[in-house]
Amino acid sequence: MKRVAIFSRGVRGIFALDSLIGHQIIWRPSQSTNVVATACWGRRTTSTASIEFAQSMGLRCWFLEDGFLRSFGTGNLFPGLSLVVDEQGAYYDSTRPSALEGMLANSQDVLAGHEILVDQALQVLLEKGLSKYNHAADVGDCLLGCFGSRNRTLAQRILVVDQTLGDMSVSLGEATAQTFTDMLAAAKAENPDATIFVKTHPEVFSGRKGGYLTQVQPADRTVLLRDAVNPMSLLSHMDKVYVVTSTMGFEALLAGKAVVCFGVPWYAGWGVTDDRCKDSPAWARRTRQRSVRELFAAAYIHYTRYLNPVTHQRGSITDVIDWLVRQKNMANRMHGKQRQGRVLGVGFRRWKAANLKPMLGLHRELVQFVPNPSGLEKLSPLPGETLVCWGTSPSPELCAFAQDKQLKLLYLEDGFVRSVGLGSDLIRPHSLVLDERGIYFDATRPSDLEHILATREFTTEDMQRAQQVRAFIFEHGITKYNLEPRQTVQWPSNGRLVVLVPGQVEDDASIKLGCTSVRTNLDLLRAVRQARPDAFIVYKPHPDVLSLNRKGRVALAAAHEYADHVEAGVSVVSCIAACDEVHTMTSLTGFDALLRGKKVVTYGQPFYAGWGLTEDHAENATAFERRQRRLTLDELVAGALLHYPIYWDWDLKGYTTCEAVLHRIVEQRTALEANGGLHKLRVGFVRRQLRKAKVLFDSWTGRV
Repeated sequence: MKRVAIFSRGVRGIFALDSLIGHQIIWRPSQSTNVVATACWGRRTTSTASIEFAQSMGLRCWFLEDGFLRSFGTGNLFPGLSLVVDEQGAYYDSTRPSALEGMLANSQDVLAGHEILVDQALQVLLEKGLSKYNHAADVGDCLLGCFGSRNRTLAQRILVVDQTLGDMSVSLGEATAQTFTDMLAAAKAENPDATIFVKTHPEVFSGRKGGYLTQVQPADRTVLLRDAVNPMSLLSHMDKVYVVTSTMGFEALLAGKAVVCFGVPWYAGWGVTDDRCKDSPAWARRTRQRSVRELFAAAYIHYTRYLNPVTHQRGSITDVIDWLVRQKNMANRMHGKQRQGRVLGVGFRRWKAANLKPMLGLHRELVQFVPNPSGLEKLSPLPGETLVCWGTSPSPELCAFAQDKQLKLLYLEDGFVRSVGLGSDLIRPHSLVLDERGIYFDATRPSDLEHILATREFTTEDMQRAQQVRAFIFEHGITKYNLEPRQTVQWPSNGRLVVLVPGQVEDDASIKLGCTSVRTNLDLLRAVRQARPDAFIVYKPHPDVLSLNRKGRVALAAAHEYADHVEAGVSVVSCIAACDEVHTMTSLTGFDALLRGKKVVTYGQPFYAGWGLTEDHAENATAFERRQRRLTLDELVAGALLHYPIYWDWDLKGYTTCEAVLHRIVEQRTALEANGGLHKLRVGFVRRQLRKAKVLFDSWTGRV
């Protein structure tokens, strides 16, 4: 396999670098065997080792940079989903050619075959306000408040864009600190009746870096915008934009604004900008006229490489756009459109709070935890902020506090495809449900899931995705915990009807709130034997019970009174495949069986029952009185797996899709099976306790 050599630890840490580059990555090789190139980060001083190795071995050095649609936020907390790999130079280095410049300078029709994609991508970028970083709130009243007290209508609004000190695009864009001073002076002189808005870089606001215009003071016609705001939203309020080399200048072009360039950014010199740097050597190379759409197609479609967040392999701009829109929607949901609302977790153990903190908000500083309702007073929550509690039984004190303070109360539980390993073993989840009405297993009242299933108009896309999800789950044998070995099961049924009875944790809330007359595993076995007297009944204890983490173990002698076989060794998927019917109280195994086309009989009121897909025997089932709609299996899957949970990618550190989590589950399980780790997760009481102790220690010491 061809390899690319790297010498920078920063480059080495880029997530999925091998997928984005398209070659195997090798760290600091001593020789060039099978090495096609070296790779370094732009024109930084840290690139020296890569460049020198390439020169000594007669190789080319590839220059890497973030793509123009990078991530939700800045820094290492948000891995990039796009990358530029330039085999000639850095696109922001105007002193020498780059692959991007060469593409624009030659006769290539960069729009050919991409017209529809370009128009669709531009439409979404402008409608959703997507930029390189997307964590900041829209401008809204923030900007209007800057001049609302003046009681006059501004004739013109001019934006002057600052950049970070030491930004290589400044020096290599033929500019200096004086250039920024000159730019601000020109903006004021050329627009004498306008208000000048000076915008700092997001990383200046975050404290990571300094800026060139941070010392500018507010004046009668000068407004400083130090807070992070969405660039595209800000640009929509402006009439004209002044930049040195910032990519925000190109975003202004996308928004239809006039742009003045005091440096030589990659998009200058093609006839769409007012260029003030007159003696650049770049002008001799940039002799073609290019439209803004052509510049966009070249830079965003042809030049930039994207990561597919579902597969973690090479993807498209559409994949990343979908990801960024999802992050922005979730940030608005959890923190409000101005990104100021806190999410306050109440009553969570420290290890669980550590696992949940990133999943409850992309702005981590706005996610806080207190041990009990009395601790909320110290946080002085504001109306509209969110309280989160586990399960469905908050204390009367918490409910009263939420009502008095006008707070939104959400009930949190694990999702239906959770992890590789048990939650009771402190394995962090890939999915959660956040329910404002109730919770899916509480049959005594409606839940958000029940509302979705009862009212949502499912689309053709929903149905197609549901079919694909079902097929993937079936093919790969995926369940909630994905812990037990998968193998073919052959029970000695001698042609009798095979009925699988999954055991449950008897003090589980789904039994307390979803069952009426049948409420224990032994009651269930007795009821199944009565309903299917001639069947071959297989009882499978719950994995949490087998692990001794939870209550509900049925003595083998009692189980054998009704069951023909007790299966503790293989996965529930293998058991479902080998049975004809599944009989359950409220177990998720019933849902797993529906996904695999099996008949399901319920004795409680699980979320998937009462919609016409199961045979239901629960007495006094108030939930079924509410569930009058008849659903197809794909509609049930769309509601329960696509629209109800939230999914989390621990590698990309953001909200993802059901499909992506299914891929992660398969990858993790396959890796653990290969190295024996799956067996260690499941077997060995002492080993599991030591692993849990480490998780608890890390949570107390802040290591997670």
